[in-house]
Amino acid sequence: MSNTFQKYNLPSALLGALARMQYDAPTAIQDQVIPIALAGQDILGSSKTGSGKTAAFSIPVIAQLMSNPEASVLVLAPTRELAEQVAGVMTTMVSGCKHLRTLLLIGGEPIGKQLMRLRSPHNIIVGTPGRVEDHLCRGSLHLRNTTFLVLDEIDRMLDMGFSIQIDKIIKRLPVERQTLMFSATLDRNIERLAGSYLRRPERINVEVADNEVKNIQEESFYVSESGKFQTLLEQLSQREGSIIVFVKTQIKADSLSYQLQKEHYKVQAIHGGLKQHQRKRVIEDFRNKRYAIIVATDVAARGLDINHIKHVINYDFPQAAEDYTHRIGRTGRAGASGFAFSMISSPQEKRLWRIINNEPVEREGSRSFGQNTRFNQFKPRPFNPRRSFSN
Repeated sequence: MSNTFQKYNLPSALLGALARMQYDAPTAIQDQVIPIALAGQDILGSSKTGSGKTAAFSIPVIAQLMSNPEASVLVLAPTRELAEQVAGVMTTMVSGCKHLRTLLLIGGEPIGKQLMRLRSPHNIIVGTPGRVEDHLCRGSLHLRNTTFLVLDEIDRMLDMGFSIQIDKIIKRLPVERQTLMFSATLDRNIERLAGSYLRRPERINVEVADNEVKNIQEESFYVSESGKFQTLLEQLSQREGSIIVFVKTQIKADSLSYQLQKEHYKVQAIHGGLKQHQRKRVIEDFRNKRYAIIVATDVAARGLDINHIKHVINYDFPQAAEDYTHRIGRTGRAGASGFAFSMISSPQEKRLWRIINNEPVEREGSRSFGQNTRFNQFKPRPFNPRRSFSN
């Protein structure tokens, strides 16, 4: 049987939407999740970023919604950007079905507009835990007839402190439901939650095969904190294409963006301190190539799906391997090649870099960690982000 979406016996309206979206063949995670989800089984899934996970849970859920007008789904996502992305994908998939309507419930948007939208019936609700719980407390949202629950990037939601909100939301849901939970990692905490929220789930873990070509070239460079900005300028002068520069804090994002603007770079900052319409505008301007660089905190590390991102620069090294994976996952998407450059400024960061790359970790004091120690040599083609971004 050919490896197309037709083999799942999906509704014709959904197959037509997938064709318009240029979904020609399922990815590995989609090929494993779709048939099991269509069979009504709970799922605990894990896969790398950019693997097509959103479509993996959207396709079987929407297929069942099309067959049952009385059914409904709640999708919880950790960030506004990821929730918007998921809502956009699901809205496009149901564009030919008038009885299926999508509602987005996220913070940073006027609560009054959401209250008005909630007065109309909706089968598909996508939101962040904080805003969904807010509507539940107000009595403006009722979930007692919800048929499907999707917990997208549950590990990230826990990291962001949403465990209490998630518990409160799930208590409002019917016991008889189908639940699909996805996480970048399957640690003990996730296993515990799976035992509470899922019923005899099918475990699906899609890893990168040993023989799979890795399309992201990674490199690191040791530099003192005071030398980071000059190193960044050197890197920007050598790289072409869209670039994301990651930092730890909102203050750093704003200050670094300002410094680069003074150097005549076309750049904007994005972080959780911006209002939702401001964050949306930055992303849309970047998506439309009005400028080539954004400086971001980890709020943009997940859910930012822009295929033309060529480079990720870790100005501040992430604090965990999972954060590193999701940051660099913003490049090398849709089969394109990408590049990731990390500045390392402490022995602890060097140790994490070695762990990420499955290298032997030296004991403290076993070797000196001198300044400007280069781990990988990289000579990209010349790039000048000061020029208008046209290609």
